[in-house]
Amino acid sequence: MPRKQTPASPTPPSPTANHYVCVHGHFYQPPRENPWLETVEVQDSAAPYHDWNERITSECYAPNGASRIQNLQGQITRILNNYSRMSFNFGPTLLSWLQDFAPRTYRMIQQADRASAERYSGHGSALAQVYNHIIMPLASERDARTQIRWGIADFESRFGRKPEGMWLAETAVSHNVLDLLAQEGIQYTILAPHQCARVRKVKLDEPTEDALASTNNQQLTTNNWLETPNATVDPTHPYTIPLNEGRSISVFFYDGPRSRAIAFEGLLDSGENFARRLLSGLDDTKHPDEPQLAHVATDGESYGHHHKHGEMALSYAMHWIEENNLATLTNYGEFLEKFPPQYEAEVVDDSSWSCVHGVERWRSDCGCNGGKPGWNQQWRGPLRVALDLLRDKTAPLAEAVAKPLLKDLWAARDAYIHVVLDRTPTNIDFFFATHATHELTPSERVTALELLELERHTQLMYTSCGWFFDDISGIETVQIIAYAGRVLQLAAELFGKPGADLEAQFLELLEQAKSNVPEIGNGAEVYRRFVTGGRLDLEHVGAHYAISSMFRGYNESNELFCFDIQRHGYDLLTSGRGRVALGRASLRSRITEETEEICFAVLHLGDQNLSAAVKRYTPDTVGVSPPNTPPQTGSSIKGLNSEAWDAFNEAARLAIRRANLPELIRLIDGFFGGTLYSLTSLFADEQHRILKSILDQTLSEVETSLVGIYEEHATLLHFLSESNFAAPPALALTAGFAINAGLRRALESDDYDIAEVTRLLRRAEFDNITLDIPLLAFTADKRMKRAMVRLEEAMSPTAPYNSAQQNLALLPPFQPNTLVLQETVAIAESLRTLPMEINLWQAQNIWNDLLRRNTGPAYSTDGSHLIPDSRYWTPDWREGFRKLGLALNIAVDDLVVEEGVPAF
Repeated sequence: MPRKQTPASPTPPSPTANHYVCVHGHFYQPPRENPWLETVEVQDSAAPYHDWNERITSECYAPNGASRIQNLQGQITRILNNYSRMSFNFGPTLLSWLQDFAPRTYRMIQQADRASAERYSGHGSALAQVYNHIIMPLASERDARTQIRWGIADFESRFGRKPEGMWLAETAVSHNVLDLLAQEGIQYTILAPHQCARVRKVKLDEPTEDALASTNNQQLTTNNWLETPNATVDPTHPYTIPLNEGRSISVFFYDGPRSRAIAFEGLLDSGENFARRLLSGLDDTKHPDEPQLAHVATDGESYGHHHKHGEMALSYAMHWIEENNLATLTNYGEFLEKFPPQYEAEVVDDSSWSCVHGVERWRSDCGCNGGKPGWNQQWRGPLRVALDLLRDKTAPLAEAVAKPLLKDLWAARDAYIHVVLDRTPTNIDFFFATHATHELTPSERVTALELLELERHTQLMYTSCGWFFDDISGIETVQIIAYAGRVLQLAAELFGKPGADLEAQFLELLEQAKSNVPEIGNGAEVYRRFVTGGRLDLEHVGAHYAISSMFRGYNESNELFCFDIQRHGYDLLTSGRGRVALGRASLRSRITEETEEICFAVLHLGDQNLSAAVKRYTPDTVGVSPPNTPPQTGSSIKGLNSEAWDAFNEAARLAIRRANLPELIRLIDGFFGGTLYSLTSLFADEQHRILKSILDQTLSEVETSLVGIYEEHATLLHFLSESNFAAPPALALTAGFAINAGLRRALESDDYDIAEVTRLLRRAEFDNITLDIPLLAFTADKRMKRAMVRLEEAMSPTAPYNSAQQNLALLPPFQPNTLVLQETVAIAESLRTLPMEINLWQAQNIWNDLLRRNTGPAYSTDGSHLIPDSRYWTPDWREGFRKLGLALNIAVDDLVVEEGVPAF
């Protein structure tokens, strides 16, 4: 059974004792959250995953937390947490998503930082990052400070310590940016080699022969600067950057050629080749005792997403280097403490790692792009000008509105990150107790929170990805324009006419941002087409709740994205094929604390034929809003009062009892007026779910029909295959659909039928049917995980405590549900026969976790339950569990699980 390995002791003294290796991964995804819902909606391009965050987590972020080393037979022999051995930073907005939607992966990252601190002399491997990846040299000083302070606060809340280093988005840097980092206590950052302008020695003594040799025999003294054109800086040691008022910061210039080889030259195809290339970054012309650091920095997504199984190459490379005592693994914090900079440097102002023109990629048509012939990026300049307009025009307006509410708007903005991280009422109360001028009323709290949300979105709209790609209509650019749309919406609500007028000024500038896509035209059309229709208020949220209530059961109290909903009344009535929902509910934003009570009516006539009406409900008012007058947030227009609502309810029920749908439609139109909503009004995820449920029956009928056609003509298809005669396209298409659909259903079934899976695979092979590999592999992965979760539940400690059995020798053999284990083994062995690679990563982790959690004390900590200790498994159970591990491709008897790989 697997063995545990503790952290390796430092490499024994050797001729390479002062040779160190560090691999840095910049793990980042652009924010993808809907600005109004605070969640990532479904992205069809990431299918079969829900969205790109989920897909890349499966391919990269999760595997790096429990990476594998395999033997020659392809079996897993070692499990490592790569994060605990490398240096890394994660974008704060990505970590926020991982915390909510991939908590196991999130815990791996946190555990890795703690484990790396134990390994590397108290220095954790995690670096902070400027909050939402803005290009710092192009930011205002106030925004740049906020980005640093938010990045630090986010880091401290997740890793429980102050960051030593900070990653700059795109490594975009200037002297002033470095000075801001130093002012906030950041000790070092990482830059590209071409960002070094010149270097010189710090100390006054003459340079050694080795130092002279390493700088092409040019004199390098405290008085003479050595220019470093074309990335010729020596990357094997750190540099100190003198800053203002005696401050300084350390910089590591990574090894450019080896970093590019990881990203673009297939270096991750072999772990050993990767290791050798890393080691070749050590300068063998230097004295063996001179400290050297071979280090690379790339996008972390190289390890698994951009390069399949890249995380395994990284694991093997680090293990191979340590196992053979070729160098010592380290991180930047440890190396900096051991070997402080002996050289100082100056950086190239306004430079970055991904634009040879400095930072022009984020403000001009510099030529850096994805290479689409005939396209240009002249839209970049007008886009930045438009966003700058919003930032600069809203700042004085925000200051005026904030003056009676907040002691200092900009100090409150810097501290608002603590609210973003924890939106509990208690924490928000504490925030206002610190920053408000007085105890705010509920309406004043809404105003203050809306102001701070406006400021948050003025940060988000500068996310660098919006300029990086080829056209203003790209999804990354649409995302930052959507953030700007949220700024404009809040500005109109908070500042009245001056705020509302900003939209026209903004669009006038966006019209100058010409798209390369003729039907799009310009940035103003991007805004109108992709942003305007997505803007939400509480009425839209109420419409979504009302419509979705026809297809799912809600409780009295519910959370819907970032809104709380309290239902006050709800009736679902039927008349023939028609269904009608009548109800009232209170809505509250957890972001701004804005509230509204609504009433609604929904009419569903089957399939996609649905319409809904929503109106503000004001029970204490007199009269009813005029028909066709939509509710307006903050206006004096009254909604339906209780008397009007009761009258409508009675009339609507009468129409339903009489099956008089035309009358019901007339009543809804007369009482609600305004906008009618339909299925297209639903938020994207719910729209997909409901349309899928509507389509399921139709698709099932189609599937059944095609399978029937295939079964009826299967013998003919067999004959054609035996005769080497190509099947007619119609029959081949039908057969392909039938076999793939049958396999998908068999794999998804709770009652897994091994014989049916085997039969369908044989038919596919015999009849030359092309399998839908991506879909079937994804389905098989999920099915194996379900089987392992079921096994996990069967092994849960449920046996009651018995004081007579405190002596381990008296414990009876552990006997969980053996049938569940046998079924799990059978499924695993069956899935191995599929003609495709299946990602068993999650299933393998659960197997390892079950073993680790079931090896320990006889009783739970509180003494209430017997823990099924693997030392007391029955022989049959032990052998079955071993067979399961082998079926999951684990070298059970040789497996080593290293420290830093957390139990889940």
